[in-house]
Amino acid sequence: MRFALLAAALAAPLAAAALDYPATPRGDVIDLYHGTKIADPYRWLEDLDSAQTTAWVQAQNALSLPFLAALPEREALSKRLTSLWNYERFDVPAKAGGQYFYTRNDGLQNQAVLYVQKGSDAPRELLDPNRLSKDGTIALAEFEPSPDGRWLMYATAAAGSDWNEFRVRDVASGRDSPESLQRIKFSDASWTADSAGFYYSRYPDPPAALGDKSSNRAVFDGLADQKLYYHRVGAQQSEDRLVFEETAHPKWFVEGEVSHDSRYLIITMREGSGDKSRIYVRDLASEQQPADIVKLVDNFDDAYDFIGSKGSIAYFTTDREAPRRRVVSIDLSKPQAPEWKPVIAQSADTIAAVKLAGGKLVVLSLHDAASRLSTYTLEGKPAGELKLPGLGAVPEKLQASADDSELLFGYSSFNQPQTPYRADLKSNRVEAFRRLRLAFDPRQYRTEQVFYPSRDGTRIPMFISYKKGLKRNGRARAWLHGYGGFNIPKTPAFDVSALAWMERGGIYAVANLRGGGEYGEDWHLAGTRERKQNVFDDFVAAAGYLVKHDYTAYPRIAIWGRSNGGLLIGASVNQHPQLWGAAVATVGVMDMLRFHKFTVGYAWVGDYGSSDDAEGFDYLSKYSPLHTVTPGTHYPPTLITTGDHDDRVHPAHSFKYAATLQAAQAGVAPVLIRIDTRAGHGGGKPVSKVIEEESDKLAFMWHYTAGAAESPSSP
Repeated sequence: MRFALLAAALAAPLAAAALDYPATPRGDVIDLYHGTKIADPYRWLEDLDSAQTTAWVQAQNALSLPFLAALPEREALSKRLTSLWNYERFDVPAKAGGQYFYTRNDGLQNQAVLYVQKGSDAPRELLDPNRLSKDGTIALAEFEPSPDGRWLMYATAAAGSDWNEFRVRDVASGRDSPESLQRIKFSDASWTADSAGFYYSRYPDPPAALGDKSSNRAVFDGLADQKLYYHRVGAQQSEDRLVFEETAHPKWFVEGEVSHDSRYLIITMREGSGDKSRIYVRDLASEQQPADIVKLVDNFDDAYDFIGSKGSIAYFTTDREAPRRRVVSIDLSKPQAPEWKPVIAQSADTIAAVKLAGGKLVVLSLHDAASRLSTYTLEGKPAGELKLPGLGAVPEKLQASADDSELLFGYSSFNQPQTPYRADLKSNRVEAFRRLRLAFDPRQYRTEQVFYPSRDGTRIPMFISYKKGLKRNGRARAWLHGYGGFNIPKTPAFDVSALAWMERGGIYAVANLRGGGEYGEDWHLAGTRERKQNVFDDFVAAAGYLVKHDYTAYPRIAIWGRSNGGLLIGASVNQHPQLWGAAVATVGVMDMLRFHKFTVGYAWVGDYGSSDDAEGFDYLSKYSPLHTVTPGTHYPPTLITTGDHDDRVHPAHSFKYAATLQAAQAGVAPVLIRIDTRAGHGGGKPVSKVIEEESDKLAFMWHYTAGAAESPSSP
């Protein structure tokens, strides 16, 4: 019966037959929030190991995967995506000991391969993650060479998990040192100047009741008691020296960074995923060892990020008295009486990152969500601009050292994949580190930036990209994307799927919603907690702009977002179901009353608030996608995607929302959930899996935005 209905649904996308969804039994769980009873009938789907949940996942995939595979556009889109993905890609190199360390993917390799190159010599393969698993699901999560280039710390992640294993490789021989460091999540490695070891953060072993460290229950266990350690190369993890812990606050995150001369250890603590931080310092050269830890900043009122130091003068970015950030310095030889001195003042642009390199401060800033690179002396005097290729974005991880005048960075735009560049900070000359050979002509695509009013009149930027020759007659399909959270800006970025969409005559629009970091902390706060509705209003106003200016029409708009952007899609589907031709929510945060109870969800309370608080419950319950689905509503074609190993946004968010939306759907439009196996939040996903998922997503959006133009009531 299901296959007959499937054929009928595909034959007429806007007048399809209703699908026969897998049964999802309703439980009788009811929670009491501040005097209000809230039913949670699908609570059982939170138990990922149960036989009932496993059977439900299999049944949902048995419906969704054949449905998506049968979409008439999918085969051609899959072939084109495979072709477009087949280009040589490079990461931004790290430089150490006169050597460059970078990853390269020859095109369709599941995982990029790590190479080392000395000067202009031929690169040498140092680590191939494709050999670590048969299915390509073990990824190189990060790497950090020692200052002398002798050692390489590299981290691997399995099945898309945020959990990392650290290992150390001898660069000359390509052989690993015997130690394996585990229980690491959300941690970098900071090498000491002598290359003997590094600082890192880790969590204690899981309780015995959860099984071994690699079990599913251990992967999804709650996070607590992250501690800072020092590891010496060649030693076992059990020998690592505990450097710092905050026992009174086990949920805080702690990280350590050593100055390039190893004189100071900067300890940063955060309550959650936000920028607000406490800064402690230890003088590693003090005659008294271990030296006392001095608390430079002992509250979470403002954000501070360590840039680097010269002698005893340390430089930080901060949003203290500067919501778009500024640069300040402090003399660490006098930490008991900290005096913060201004170096670079706040400007109209937002500071995204600062790097101490070649005796200068390199400032990456955002001008209306597009990147700029500028240099300053250590006294804060302008020292010139680094010219970028166009309206694009530079990632915040700038690669350089304090005593090297070569800066390495990446650049991308809507029609240019990330390309590594190098800059000579003596002359400010910029050139490509590697040139890319592409399977398309980037000159055939255009990006324009527009500004539109949101519901409350706030001016919102949006990038609109399309193939040259587009006729603005309201007939083009539009793909609208947004995020709007956690102070993260949506800057111009290359997307293979968006390119394939534009090749077919579609429009790709990215709205810079409040809640992001485009205009600093004020912009961020305007999309948080009780102000979160601003984000959804900004998004629907973006669609209104596209329609008003004849780019598209409402039935021709597809919307997509991931993670916090998946929450955006869920809320937009629930609040304005009549506007969208198709909606795709990827690894979305959908249960806003229980998000803080899963894995790292507690760290998002700063942005979202919490249902544990009466005021938080009031505004969260009003927009939570899981709790604002209305039975009997005609919802648009909706595809929900997640990974069964997503230990950042728990899969139950997507599971429960899909079950609720399927039960409520009064129309014939499909509501599907696609659950990837041995996959997580998206990081390190094999290219083959990415192409499969993107083919499904793109075919779904294209198929269901083919309807004749209509004029629903404006929101």
